[in-house]
Amino acid sequence: MIKDITLGQYFPGDSPIHKMDPRVKLLITLEFVVLLFVVNNFYGFAVCATLIVAVTALSKIPPKTVLKSIKPLLFIIIFTAFFNLFYGGGSPVFESVGWLRWLTWGGIRNAAFMSLRIILLLVGSTFVMYTTSPVMLTDAIERLLGPLKKLKVPVHEFAMMMTIAMRFIPTLVDETDKITNAQKARGADFETGNIIRRAKALIPILVPLIVSAFRRAEELADAMECRCYNGGDGRTRYKIYSCKSRDYVAICVMLIVTASVITLNVLI
Repeated sequence: MIKDITLGQYFPGDSPIHKMDPRVKLLITLEFVVLLFVVNNFYGFAVCATLIVAVTALSKIPPKTVLKSIKPLLFIIIFTAFFNLFYGGGSPVFESVGWLRWLTWGGIRNAAFMSLRIILLLVGSTFVMYTTSPVMLTDAIERLLGPLKKLKVPVHEFAMMMTIAMRFIPTLVDETDKITNAQKARGADFETGNIIRRAKALIPILVPLIVSAFRRAEELADAMECRCYNGGDGRTRYKIYSCKSRDYVAICVMLIVTASVITLNVLI
């Protein structure tokens, strides 16, 4: 399960998605997230899913890797879908069975809607990190939030903090896997017993993991200090981003998808 966590990982490549302006990718992703909460029918979800499939094909990222990002949150998806079964009108699915009369077609529709929304939200939002390096992501966030500098908001520090946090997720996942295997080799049991016993069994993992996280943070701080890093004041950029034709095509495609979803919401 731990190895299935792909959040924060970057897969280098030369696909059209990788070459897009990171600012455009962030804005399109934000629009896609908002669009998922606007959809009110399955046809709209089909349009969004088609877009995800097209992006997966263009980015040349293996579909298996994309689907692995869903596995760690599968329990949350099932848990959310189960509780949404209780909300919704319509006729009962099993009218002759007394204890199943609470299960209605409206509840099933709500559960399916919520599951699709979470899955598409998770898969769609991870493509930014899959196809954008941490440095490019930091620059994109800083430039998009640039107007906030006039309000004395530390935009550069905020963007750097977010990017470092996302970048270290895969590192901490690998560290957790190594510590878990080491504890199992010493005879630790994490799979048997009640909830309290399993929680206590996690202490030999959490303690060295926290120590390792602080050690890595200190090493990173020392490395940045040795390179004379002092924040965003007076810093120059190695690469100046500019929108190319592929970026305008992506924006047009996203606008078409948005218009299609809104049209389907009105007509259906």
